[in-house]
Amino acid sequence: MPTNLPPDYFEADKRFREAQTPAEKIACLEEMISIVPKHKGTDKLRADLRRQLSHLREEAQSRKKTGGHTSAYVVEREGAGQVVILGPTNVGKSSLVAALTNAQPEISAAPYTTWKPAPGMMPVENIQVQLVDTPPLDRDYVEGGLFELARRSDLIVLMVDLQADPLQQLEDALAILQEHRIAPPERRDVLGAQERMSFVPMMVVVNKCDDPQMDEDFTILCELFEEDCPLLPISVQSRRNLEAFRREVFSRLDIIRVYAKPPGKPPDLERPFVLKKGATVDDLALKIHRDFYNNLKSARVWGSSVFDGQLVQRDYQLQDGDIVELRA
Repeated sequence: MPTNLPPDYFEADKRFREAQTPAEKIACLEEMISIVPKHKGTDKLRADLRRQLSHLREEAQSRKKTGGHTSAYVVEREGAGQVVILGPTNVGKSSLVAALTNAQPEISAAPYTTWKPAPGMMPVENIQVQLVDTPPLDRDYVEGGLFELARRSDLIVLMVDLQADPLQQLEDALAILQEHRIAPPERRDVLGAQERMSFVPMMVVVNKCDDPQMDEDFTILCELFEEDCPLLPISVQSRRNLEAFRREVFSRLDIIRVYAKPPGKPPDLERPFVLKKGATVDDLALKIHRDFYNNLKSARVWGSSVFDGQLVQRDYQLQDGDIVELRA
């Protein structure tokens, strides 16, 4: 059902986006709510606006009581890696996390719905990876804690909207991150001399590539984007390439799965040990228990780069899917 919003609403919405303080944002939201016509077509919009207004009022009241602001951006790590989803408002970050995890972030067509990080666990084959939905990456809106969260993460996913000037969105996101001393490793040669620069692995997902007819627009974006950073077309709505997204995240995390085999028993193929690529038998032994590491006598490996049950040294570099029998 059409909302039939008057021009005054869009002017107030523009002022809301440009507002610098919570008080200014509250005033704009109150004006927007008063302008929106009351009929069934606007029920959801009015509810979203009232919810945002409630969040802002609670935040303002909390600051008055405490004289400061307690960051909500400390997210406890879980699973095989922490992946932070960043991007401007309304590109589909919350929808992506909801589609791939057990989390239920608030999803709305109204801008600035997400107010704090919302983690969820994404299954990738037989491991779990933590995805973290975040507030919009916006100079006028973003809090400093978001950059600390991104800096501590194992992977940053930059998300843009193919149907809303994705190149500008992408360039703005990278510029904001660089202003806060965060950049992809591909920029190390250019930015490595800058003090306290954090280089965090990144990938780009281009949402709303809803069908193959939009592939040409995605190809043009790839040609215009000059950075050496992988781009993946997806559609949360149609679930296009979401499985490819899982696989790409696993690949970009640079991890391997290794399975322990107790002597004389079958391996436990349900619960792998997750290690960084390049990890050795020593690393696995230490992860299992320090006693294994200190008293390790021998190790046998079943895998793609050895013959079954091959004896290996402590410095043997493990591969994804290896089965390892340790004897202490």
